[in-house]
Amino acid sequence: MTADAPSPASRTAYSPHDSAFRVSRAKRIPSDLVERILLWAFVAGLAWCPFWFGSNVPLAWGINAVLFPGLVAIYEVSLLIRGGSHPVGVRQIKLPAGLFAAVVLWVLIQNATWTPDWLHHPIWQVTADELNKAIPGSISVNRDLTTVALLRLITAASAFWLMLQLCRDASRAYVLLKSLAVLSCAYAAYGLFAFAVTPGKVLWFASPFPRIGFVTSTFINPNSFATYAGIGLIVICGLILRLYRDEFIGVAGSVRFRIANFIQVTGQRAAALLGAGFVVVVALLLSQSRGGILATAVGLFAFAILSLKTRRHGSAEQRGAVLIVGAILLAIAFFAFGDLVVGRISQQGLQDSRWALYTITLRSILNTPWLGHGYGTFVDVFPIFRDQSLSTYAAWAMAHNTYLEVYQGLGVVFGSMLIASIGLLGLRCVKAAITRHENEVIPCIAAGVVFLVATHSLVDFSLQIDGIAITFMAVLGAGVAQSQSSRLVLTD
Repeated sequence: MTADAPSPASRTAYSPHDSAFRVSRAKRIPSDLVERILLWAFVAGLAWCPFWFGSNVPLAWGINAVLFPGLVAIYEVSLLIRGGSHPVGVRQIKLPAGLFAAVVLWVLIQNATWTPDWLHHPIWQVTADELNKAIPGSISVNRDLTTVALLRLITAASAFWLMLQLCRDASRAYVLLKSLAVLSCAYAAYGLFAFAVTPGKVLWFASPFPRIGFVTSTFINPNSFATYAGIGLIVICGLILRLYRDEFIGVAGSVRFRIANFIQVTGQRAAALLGAGFVVVVALLLSQSRGGILATAVGLFAFAILSLKTRRHGSAEQRGAVLIVGAILLAIAFFAFGDLVVGRISQQGLQDSRWALYTITLRSILNTPWLGHGYGTFVDVFPIFRDQSLSTYAAWAMAHNTYLEVYQGLGVVFGSMLIASIGLLGLRCVKAAITRHENEVIPCIAAGVVFLVATHSLVDFSLQIDGIAITFMAVLGAGVAQSQSSRLVLTD
């Protein structure tokens, strides 16, 4: 044996950096078991999110900030222990991830007190003069609000990242979507029950803003519930479409046989999904949310158009039949309950006094377009610019337009970066819905949900409700994870 030749003992001993060592260590922990546990823990978190007023209270923010980033931390540690790699490497989403990282860094700078005084918001100097003592300033007018807003942003991003990894496996993506279908139906059913039995209450509390005659479920206002119900409805429609596609692909026979088979599937395997969809539609219409219902219509329209974009032979006819069944159910529900919505739109229009609100918010953006007033500080900034165009009796804690509020808080440059980071991920889902041949229903659902939320964010603050934002980011993560063929390797 030469001096350079390894001894038998050294050949069998693995270094922690050796690939064989990582493989042997990974065998000790079944990867699929760990990921299934994490997925179901995540689903339990999704079930919790809408429960406590849509997670729109500080206690819920704290729980979510521990739960969802905590699951991500557990997943990352498990990868280290197993010696594995991310199913979807960060380089696959490098542009959206880079934009998001830049926004997070900017928010930290907004909250910093070491920045030059000439960058600080004038409100700090005014306060120091009034109190006659030095006060550390910052770009943000309220560092506490900015810290909480950043915490909630990272919480939603962690939900996206975890689902991006776990839902690279299509079977787990369908588990997520089926769970969301069940949850949306359950919350819609509770909303209908509360509407009939305990009007004016949210859960067992008297609502601080009682909306008797509107379905709100566990959310404070009907607009937020309408967005959540709309997301659930698109998910249910996608699952129905997949069910019929799987049942009828490759089925031959006469037209009479195929019609009989279609009726049988509708009355048996599809009955639960169709019933769930009907419950969600009824609750959505009884919410009487003008913006939520119209945004859901936009999302469903986008989903329908994208679902017809397929190259699979014979599937267009089957999908058309499914869409006809769905249209019939929607027509029945709208005929029974839609007069409330139409009557409200005809009497009050679509925007109420929000144009004045938008004008004032836009003026505040132009006051400091590059630096912003501090992420998440609308409630403190708005009174500075408020004028008599709005009634003095109304309190506005939100801009009722997420885009304007983002620009007000972050400034035009970094606000555009945050919006673009979501938009690029949505565009990837749209592209996948058009081009993919397998499991294209998942990115198709995600694209429809993106259209819904993007539309509703023009007239309300749905993405500023944790229960909606986390659910939305979970669906988006699943859609992006399935935006490329499972035969491609997307690991780090």
